[in-house]
Amino acid sequence: MELSEEDQLFVDVTRKWADKECPKDWCRELETREHQFPHELWDKLVAFGAHGIGVPEEYGGQGGSIVNQALFAREFSRTAAGLSWVWGVTSFSGTKAINCCGSEAQKQKFLPPIASGELKTAMSFTEAGGGTDLLGGMKTKAEKVDGGWLLNGEKIWSTGADVADYLLVMARTDTTVTKRSDGISIFFVPRHSEGISITPMAKLGMRAMSSCTVVMDKVFVSDELLLGEPNRGWYQSTKTLNNERLVNAATCLGMLDGVLEDAVDYMQSRHAFGQPIGQFQILQHYLADMAMWQKQGELLVLHTAKLQAEDKPSAIESSMAKVFCSEHASKAADLGIQILGGMGYSAETDMQRYWRDSRLLRIGPISNEMAKNMIAESYGMPRSF
Repeated sequence: MELSEEDQLFVDVTRKWADKECPKDWCRELETREHQFPHELWDKLVAFGAHGIGVPEEYGGQGGSIVNQALFAREFSRTAAGLSWVWGVTSFSGTKAINCCGSEAQKQKFLPPIASGELKTAMSFTEAGGGTDLLGGMKTKAEKVDGGWLLNGEKIWSTGADVADYLLVMARTDTTVTKRSDGISIFFVPRHSEGISITPMAKLGMRAMSSCTVVMDKVFVSDELLLGEPNRGWYQSTKTLNNERLVNAATCLGMLDGVLEDAVDYMQSRHAFGQPIGQFQILQHYLADMAMWQKQGELLVLHTAKLQAEDKPSAIESSMAKVFCSEHASKAADLGIQILGGMGYSAETDMQRYWRDSRLLRIGPISNEMAKNMIAESYGMPRSF
């Protein structure tokens, strides 16, 4: 599980950049600005070249494999916590989608501006009444018309939709199919298209990045903005799912890193009853649990990343990493609040931010319960949904 010399250098450079350009106190202040997208954070990511990670060099990117993306997600999340999705959303709904499903013409058109930070994207897959049951709840439809398609429907929890240039939209394009996974298509829809209305939603964490409802009323999308084959969108989208779960896991691992870092610092500096609180056995046990979770999560993330980089099967490992890291980042943040006591609950510290942000990642992009169902199914258990 050791990193190559090149990957370790990348980690070191990224960590120094995050500490200098995106310190925790600055990120904490950004996060308090509800519904105000942190453009200054986006600009720092642009200057670092972060949006080009995973974009092939021939399209203006930095290249690199899923290992580099996971390593970056971890180091960035250590200070940024949930604000790491300022980078992650476009990485998933832009870079990954175009790389996996786009034509050569679409790659030439969209990947260079994504890599340079000129283009933002958002994912609009989830249906208002669907949640994890994406296919069963799919109400959004696209009707074929001359030169393109007309989209009608409503999406929810589309993070960053209010500032995105394009929305990655999944819609049903054929209602006569016998399998509900057939007849689904994916579109790259300009946000400013006529007929689109976007409304930010109030939420617990990641407040500066609005998660939105997206209503589409007779929105015209040209044929050139259909990604991949029509009616095969569901199968195309699954190519990116393992990658998404891994980066989710790496993000949670980064939050756990930040929690552990802050807990150690507080236990060494805070005194009570005439001694540093780090001398209290119960708090040492809390710290030991965090350290063990961190090491287990690290091994899972690196193992899964290397499987994906070598194009080996990794569906179960990706789900395991996602579940383990999100569950234990949340547990670690909760213990971190307990260690800091009242200050852990205060908006002046980052523990409450890690707790709020990590809590979401037990739900999305797939609920941990659904991921566990899939893991059990791989051991021969009958499908439970």
